[in-house]
Amino acid sequence: MNPRLALALTLVLAAVAAPAQETAAPADDPARTSFMDYNPPSTLKVPEHPVERARHPFVDVHNHQFDLDEPKLRELVAAMDAMNMGVMVNLSGRGFRRVTGPDGRPTARLQEPDHLRDLIALGERVAPGRIVHFTNVDVSGVGESGWAERAVAELEADVAAGARGLKIYKSLGMDSRDVAGQRIAVDDPRLDPVFEACGRLGVPVLIHTADPAPFWRPKDRLNERLYELVEIPGRYRDPASNVPWEQLLAEQHNRFRGHPRTRFIAAHLGWLGNDLGRLGALLDELPNVSTEIGAVLAELGRQPRVAREWLVRHQDRVMFGKDSWEPSEYPYYFRVLETADDYFPYYRRRHAFWRLYGLDLPDEVLRKLYYGNARRLIPGLDAARFPVAAR
Repeated sequence: MNPRLALALTLVLAAVAAPAQETAAPADDPARTSFMDYNPPSTLKVPEHPVERARHPFVDVHNHQFDLDEPKLRELVAAMDAMNMGVMVNLSGRGFRRVTGPDGRPTARLQEPDHLRDLIALGERVAPGRIVHFTNVDVSGVGESGWAERAVAELEADVAAGARGLKIYKSLGMDSRDVAGQRIAVDDPRLDPVFEACGRLGVPVLIHTADPAPFWRPKDRLNERLYELVEIPGRYRDPASNVPWEQLLAEQHNRFRGHPRTRFIAAHLGWLGNDLGRLGALLDELPNVSTEIGAVLAELGRQPRVAREWLVRHQDRVMFGKDSWEPSEYPYYFRVLETADDYFPYYRRRHAFWRLYGLDLPDEVLRKLYYGNARRLIPGLDAARFPVAAR
């Protein structure tokens, strides 16, 4: 072989066999921009009407307050006053304590009933009527002889002490186990006496079942909540080892149907904020069910015409809720509900990579959403804190 040809062939083969060397890309190379980082500010120039304080006093029916003491409560009430919140509903009236589970791992258990009574006494001494509490039920003893009777007796005592309702956490149906280690379904008949007691006592049940449906879907480019699943991987629900999302919703809806005299509040628009037609059909079928908008504002704000029409139609069945306590986030709710603004940002990107639009709700509808429906469903709210209209 010609020596020059042999040398050229050797160099070509070496180049093919050698591992590819990546060329360092400039820091601003758009091809290397992270999906998690891409969040450009809008260049759109349109009228803006931020709302720092709600137009009417409102009830937040979905909040969680832990470890309240007098200084924290005074600070809480001052923040409520600044945004025009008349009453807050603390759904975590029993609170939690850390214990060691049967497997030796730390787990959460409800506090003893005295925790709730202490919270109620604190509120009535420092800020009467401003914060009311729902109680909670410990299902870890389901399957034990006499569990239902004890649970009902405890519920009755909590309501007598001042609890205004019952909150059911999302662990029911997904993670809660009975004494035999079996999953407790949302519609497990062993829980029937508790829900029947709520109807008899005249207190509502705010129930959180499941999570957003995309948490059960593949973590890929087609998943609308991929950002959240990357940011908080523990929220992913592998279908191979978790109850299907549709089954969980079916169990919840069976629970609603099974207790027509009990008033239910489906948390987070029942995770059907992206399918308001389906949610509306459920409300039409079940007059004992209402819902609230905690942590799902982004669903309403991306479909302003459909959501406005839907809220007008179901104006007697929807309440204001926020979920996590962060005062700086409430103005986004006020702006979506009260203005006709276009294309403004949401406060938490993992809930929405899109922008929001104002619904410009009619004042009659806004009053019902802010306080009228809550006053009708939750017993004993201080009437003096709200206008006569929509009571």
